[in-house]
Parts: sequence; structure tokens; C-alpha cells
Amino acid sequence: MKSCAWLLSASALAFTSSGAAIAQTVPAPVGTATTAEAPGDSSQDIVVTALRRNDKLSQTPIAASVLSGADLANKGVVNIDALQFAVPSVVVNNFGQGLEFNIRGIGKAEHNSQTTTGVITYRDGVPTFPGYFQEEPYFDIANIQILRGPQGTSVGQNSTGGAVFANTNDPIIGGGSHGYLAASYGNYNDLNGQGAVNLPISDTFAARVAFSGERRDGFYHITGPGGAAYTGNNGSVRSIAGRISFLWKPTDRLSILSKTDLDYLDMGAYPADPFTNRSKTLTLAGGTVANPNYRDLFDITANMPQEARDKFVRTVLKIDYQFAGGVKFRSISGFQTGNTLYRADLDGTNATANVAATPTAPAQKNYIFFDTTTETQFSQEFNLISPDNQRFTWLVGAFGLWNTYFWLPPYQFVIDAPGAGQPLGTAAGQYTLQGRNPERSLAVFGQVGFKITPRLTVDLGGRYTASQSTNHVDINQNGLLLRDDQQIKSNNFSYKASLGWVIDPNNYLYGFVATGFRPGGINVPVGSGLATPPFQPEKVRSYEAGWKANFAGGRIHTTIDAFYNDYENFQVIVGYPTLPVFGFEINVPGTTKIYGFEAEADFKLGSFTFDAGINALHSELAQFYALDTRTGGSFAPCSPTTGPATATCLNLKGREQTYAPNLTFNLGASYEHRFASGDTLTPRVNFGHIAAQWATLFENAAQGDRLGERNILGAQVAFQHKSWTVTAYGTNLTDQHYVAALNSGLDFAGPPRQYGVKVLKTF
Repeated sequence: MKSCAWLLSASALAFTSSGAAIAQTVPAPVGTATTAEAPGDSSQDIVVTALRRNDKLSQTPIAASVLSGADLANKGVVNIDALQFAVPSVVVNNFGQGLEFNIRGIGKAEHNSQTTTGVITYRDGVPTFPGYFQEEPYFDIANIQILRGPQGTSVGQNSTGGAVFANTNDPIIGGGSHGYLAASYGNYNDLNGQGAVNLPISDTFAARVAFSGERRDGFYHITGPGGAAYTGNNGSVRSIAGRISFLWKPTDRLSILSKTDLDYLDMGAYPADPFTNRSKTLTLAGGTVANPNYRDLFDITANMPQEARDKFVRTVLKIDYQFAGGVKFRSISGFQTGNTLYRADLDGTNATANVAATPTAPAQKNYIFFDTTTETQFSQEFNLISPDNQRFTWLVGAFGLWNTYFWLPPYQFVIDAPGAGQPLGTAAGQYTLQGRNPERSLAVFGQVGFKITPRLTVDLGGRYTASQSTNHVDINQNGLLLRDDQQIKSNNFSYKASLGWVIDPNNYLYGFVATGFRPGGINVPVGSGLATPPFQPEKVRSYEAGWKANFAGGRIHTTIDAFYNDYENFQVIVGYPTLPVFGFEINVPGTTKIYGFEAEADFKLGSFTFDAGINALHSELAQFYALDTRTGGSFAPCSPTTGPATATCLNLKGREQTYAPNLTFNLGASYEHRFASGDTLTPRVNFGHIAAQWATLFENAAQGDRLGERNILGAQVAFQHKSWTVTAYGTNLTDQHYVAALNSGLDFAGPPRQYGVKVLKTF
């Protein structure tokens, strides 16, 4: 939902500081459907299941990264935020209640619930909430598959940037009782535990129970009004999550799998402070003066209580039935419902009054934000899938998703930002909202593959999507009551055509062209008499070519690919063209160009392993005019297509795409030393780099738009004795204090250095 320009996106104003909790600590058990090992090959050829088939990654026409449960533990990946330091091309800017997840610069750039995401995150085959509830921990994970580029002709929901599939461990029938228990303790009194157990019930039925819990003190030192101690929450974490799974296989042809997750995630708060606190000096009308508020990212001020809590439940039901001829029918159903509660010191200071700026002093603000929102989502997918081992293969599917946001009554969405000299609670300074926003997406899709020769395969796929978003919302804008009943429909046909060539068992070339789509949305009205047209869908056309190879008998795997994207109708919040004092979401005219290359490699040479990934990217906007309402000055009309260009109506042609750094790379290395007793000692080091990026299209560093580079170094040493493993770990070892996100003029910090010890017992 939208409000005035100076209150853009406050509903998602939050950022999490993830702890160094235990990720998945044991690899997926032998026999699960998420990994496979090539017989007679020492290389462990990875199998990708995200496309509803069991495809070898090394011979699939797609750019993808796959992390096993053990990989997650080795790289310190505990939630979706940490993926950006473990694989190339991924950038995450997290505000707690929502996040911008981008792959190759495409995904989501606006923190607004009505802006859907171009990178779909799946849990056990069903798409997760597209808006809130982003802090779900990774535990008892089998693998995570990150697919880059448009998706949708063979699976689930349509996407423009890519998709992430997080697959948890399934119960194993006939696998006996086995599992693990793990615990860790680190600085900030970070205590974490998790575990899982497989329960064989009969020769056709099994269950698995898993849990995760964490408590951690906050990272922040917060000073209250007048230098007094702050009595609110500084970001201390108290969370617990659990999962119960059941697998029933009454016959060889029928399999029924259900999984239910329960999460209660109390993140304490998402503290933040103004971006101006990063500067040692301030430029005011009276000249340059020392900044009295200059301080470290973790040394901030606040005067208002803060809260951040998510609770939700998700149930997944997957049914597979194989007909006599080998054709498989699959049904994947998902139901999710949750409530998010968030309270913030919206100005990020300990000021208790609103004071206008003077020639020698900046303005003081005392703003607050609060919301409690419920979201429900039901999704259903049906597939018919031909056998994999045929010259001609095919897949057809149907998909439906129904998602509703409930902004609870009475007006439980509150932005309180009074003017100078006005106290909190002044009607003229409040923006409140209640109501609901139901969204619907229906689609049919299909894909066929044909082996032109035993080594040359062509695949063709198509998808038709019909999306709809409706508002039934009451707004109280500065004492003016407004009603919003609007609807937008977005229909689209997207496609993919690929060609794959197995040159020999160790070399594979591929190329494809694909299109992706994400729907438009609704701008809420403002009390200006202005019409508020909806923003339109985004579309992307992607071209990609790649080479996948194995060397040294399968001990070295490499992937190199290049891509080029035409990105149309990028959705962005700027000043409304005819009256820029108000902020609205519009579409960037013309076509944004995004192109680059990627490379990934992993080596296993004796006891030494090494992995690396890199992405180099270039992006540029087409001609586009917009006014940056943050800088004040004239609010004359500014047409996105014609301008005219002035000191305030800026031509943004050639500017970079937001959240699209020109370089990301990751490195990891380990060495396993085996003692004569059979015990092992394995040190490992990881490094992830994300170059500087722009948080807005205006590229105004003076407004905090430039987010500096992120260089995260981690390391661990693991000693294994039989079924016991003790690991000393450290993350962000250089203790880089970096701005991880910018929202509403506030800087949100990434997590600082953390270290501790983990103990794992398998049984």
C-alpha cells in the first residue's frame, strides 16, 4: 500500500540481523528424492528436481546453484539473507517484514506489499508468502536449488528473475530410527538448538519430526532521550520453529507426503537510524558544520518502544501417482496463514519533539510506525509428467494461487509523523489504514522436449497467466477519510525455447531464449482529487548461453554462462508525474538493459576442496524522467516520458538498475585431515563479496542511496569423532559494519562479527 512520498514503504520498514545459528548440520540421508549419485562416477552428479523432473544439473539448459544441507552448514547459511554470500548473482536487502530479493538485478525493488516479487521462494514445492514472513530459519534442509533467469513453463508460479527451492528432508520408509541433535553457543549470548528424528511406523508409513530454536541478545547499543538508558527492545531474538512430516507409500505407484511447519519468530526489533548519521559533517544553510549525530551503525538512539514478531503455519500436501505406462500425476497443495506484528521508531532518533530545521541545525523528528497484519495463502498445482527416459518428453500443468492481506481493524496500520511543533497523535500528521487486498493468479503451462539426435535436444515451453489484485481498504489520511475499491487484471503469455548439446560425457553446451512476467498492482488514493491509476506488469526477455564441463575424472566441475535481458516496465516509486509531492508506483518507460556473465567451479582433489562463483553485471535505464521528492524544491509536473528535464525533473537515462551490483563473487576452501584413529579435523574458510549498489534510481549519495560493498569472511574448524562433531565457527570475522539496506531514510545494519562453538550428535 502507498502513502505520501515522505512515508514511502513504511509498512516494510524493518531489517533482521540474523544470528550465526546452526544451519542444516547433516547431509540428506541416502534414499531421499532430492539428491542423487551417478553410478560408477566419483563426481556425485547433482540432480535438479525443481523443474518437476530428475535432471542432471550438468546436462540441463539452465544456470543454477545447488547447496546440500552439508554445504549450508559449511558456508554458514542459516536463512535466506545469507544466500547472497554463498552463490553468485544473488542480492538480498532485508527489512524484516519484507525483503528485496534480486537475481541478476531482477526481482523486487520496492518494499510494498502490492508489489509482487520476481524471485519466487518455494518451501517443499509450494511458493511462500510473497510479502511478509521472511525470517523463517533453515533447519533439517536436504538442499536448496537457486535457478537464475525467468521460470514458469514447467513449474509453479511465473517469475522474472529466478526461483529458490528449499527442500527439507523427507521421512524414509524402512530407514530405521535415526536423526541428529545439535546445539551452539556464541557471543551475544547466542544459544541455538535443533534436531530431527526419522520414525519408522510401518513398512509403508514413516514420520519425521524436526525443530529449531534460538535466543540471542541484540547487537545494538541504544541511547534514550537526554542520554538516558533505552528501555525498549534492542533486537534480542527469541524464536522457535518445528516441522512434522508424514510419508505414506501404500503401493509402488502411489506416494503421499505431508509437511506442516509452525514458526514463532520474535526478532525483538529492527533498530535503524538516519543515513545522515554516517557523515562526519553536515552541509546546512549556514555552511558546513560537525555532525553531532555521527555514530556507528550499532550505536544508535531511539525514544519509542519497538517490536518485531512473526507467527505462522504452513501445510504442504504432495501426491504422486505413476500410471502403468510410466506417466506421473502430481498434485502439490499448500496452505499458509500468519500474523506479523511490527512497531518502530520511524525517525530513528531519541528526539521527543518535532522541531523545524534552522540555518545551523538539522530538523528534529519524532515519528512512529505500527502495524499488525494477517496474511493467508492457498496454492494448488497439478502436473502430468511423461517418463524421463524417452526421446520425446512432455509436461503439462495447472497452477492457482490465492493470497489475501488483512490490515486489521480498527486501523491497525499506523504512520504517525506530525509536523514541526505538533505532538504525536495529531490527526493532521497521521496516516492509518484497514481492509483487505485479495490477490489471485491462475495459470496453465506445458513443456515438450525432443532429442533431435542422441546428443542434441530441443525444449519448447509456454505459459498463460491470468492475475488479479483487488483493494477493499479504508484510509484515514491526515483526518480525511478515503475509501478504495479498485481492481487490476494482468494477463500474459510467456515462453521458453532451449537447445542443449552433449558434446561428450564431460562437456555440455546450451542456449535459450525465455520470457518472464510479474503482475501489476494498485496505488491507493490520496486526498488530492487525483486519479490513482494502477501500475502495470513487468516483463523480461532473457537470452542465455552456457558451457558446463567436468575435468580430472569428474573431480572438477565448471559452469560458464552469459546472459542478456530486456527488462520492460520496471516498477518504481517516484513522485506522481502531475503532482510530485505525492509518491506513487509507476512503470519505467522504455527497456532497461541488463547483461553479464557468470562462472562457477568446484574442485575436489584428495582431501582438499575448493568452490567459487562470480557474476559480472552491467545495467542501464532507458530514457526516463522523474522527480526526487526527498530533495525538496519545485514540485512542477514531471512526465516520465517527456520531462522536460530541469534541475528537479531528472533524466535518469543510463542510470544503473537498483540492487544490481556490477560484481559479486564467493570463495570457499577446506582441507580434511584424517587421523589414524579415523577421526577427522577439517578447517574451512568462506568469503563473499557484493560490490556497491544503488538503492534508488536517483543515485544520490547525499541521500544515502549508495550502499557500500559487502565483504564477509567466515571460517570454521570441525573435529569429528565417530558420531560426534565439534565445530568452532566465526562469521564476518573482519567485523565489517556495513549498511545492509536503506528504507525511508534509515540505515539498517548487517550482522556484526559472531563466533562460537557447535556440537552435533548423529544417531
